[in-house]
Amino acid sequence: MSNSVTSATYVRHLSYSLRRKLSDLLDPYDRWRDVIACIRGPSGNFRYSQLHVRRFEGVAAQGRSPTTELLADWGTTNCTVGELVDILRSQKLLAAARLLLPGTKTTEKSPKIQPRKLPPNSFPVSHSFFFLYDELIKITGNFDDRSVSSGGSRLGEGGFGTVYRGVLNNRPVAVKKLSPIGDPFLDELRVQFNQEIQILKTLKHENLVDMVGFSCDGLYLCLVYALMAHGSLLDRLACLEGSHPLSWKQRCLIAEGTARGLEYLHSNHHIHRDVKSANILLDENFVAKISDFGLTRASAKQTSATMMTERIVGTRVYMAPEALRGEITPKSDVFSFGVVLLEILSGLAPADESREPQFLIEVRYHIDDEDEELTFEDFLDKKMGDVEIIQAKTVYALACNCLYERKNRRPVIKQVLLELRGVVKSIALD
Repeated sequence: MSNSVTSATYVRHLSYSLRRKLSDLLDPYDRWRDVIACIRGPSGNFRYSQLHVRRFEGVAAQGRSPTTELLADWGTTNCTVGELVDILRSQKLLAAARLLLPGTKTTEKSPKIQPRKLPPNSFPVSHSFFFLYDELIKITGNFDDRSVSSGGSRLGEGGFGTVYRGVLNNRPVAVKKLSPIGDPFLDELRVQFNQEIQILKTLKHENLVDMVGFSCDGLYLCLVYALMAHGSLLDRLACLEGSHPLSWKQRCLIAEGTARGLEYLHSNHHIHRDVKSANILLDENFVAKISDFGLTRASAKQTSATMMTERIVGTRVYMAPEALRGEITPKSDVFSFGVVLLEILSGLAPADESREPQFLIEVRYHIDDEDEELTFEDFLDKKMGDVEIIQAKTVYALACNCLYERKNRRPVIKQVLLELRGVVKSIALD
């Protein structure tokens, strides 16, 4: 327990739970690099070289905690908690310092520790930064659970928590408060939390959501994003809160933008694994932004080949057959995007118990069956108004190609993007 830790306690004697909490503060945004740059050996020389730093980066790429590995290695030198806290204070990592020694005051003069100059990180540095949990409480009205339309802060909720509106430096933001259910789920949530931070720090693109920062020093883990003015594609297709229906041109531009974001992910050897209309957000100009990267998977070998997992994750109505068997492949994202294209065309939810057929992906069998009364024109969302049938049929054919059960028959996302660009160009020529 932290209350039994003193300045003289050896770092190697810190409990597992305390080390894990420390890693939760230092792993996101690679703050362990600030610590390792300040560590000196008994002779007074810097203990860790650039080669050591690269090794710890490799640990992070394998999904392990570089902070935990660093503390285990440095701990063999009989370093003390007092030495670690001095380094943390010198680098303004006060939440981590207070975790070890709760009496640490923010007003104390920080010790002058000259860090070693390290090589640039292997990954691009983002503008994201750490927020104190108390700050997020303040800007969300203590996470006011009333809806925004009722004067509260709640924007919506999903499987991993609730999203609240706030304002930081006159900039509207969305704060996602992650809510675990039980201890095993908490460990899983921490993994997804760190994963999302790493992904959004590493990958930057116009069609990926922009992360503003994070918080991990309070009761809940929180992620802070730029607020998307028009919410999710799912909500806009349903015209929730009296919003105007999306036009055919808007829908095609949203589809193209989403495909562009997915193509960027796949070309950088990442598989999203939870592509759905609820995870496609729309900014003030209706530009599509892919969100929710907690399940995103990257191979340590930086390959987009098929991988296997024992744990099945994702939203089942969007999942490809092979994903339900535990395969992880870019073609699964393509399948899920095919479902999204059907939503864009029809305005229908991916599943509806009151509808026959219940699942949207099965509707295409009724359209293609001459014995069924449902026509392609009946399938299209009447709220669009300005749809061109030839263009819509092109998008529908593309969706069906994405939805082949055998993944080898599906197009790669680059081909999907080229098709959608052709549709957008034809709209511009009309």
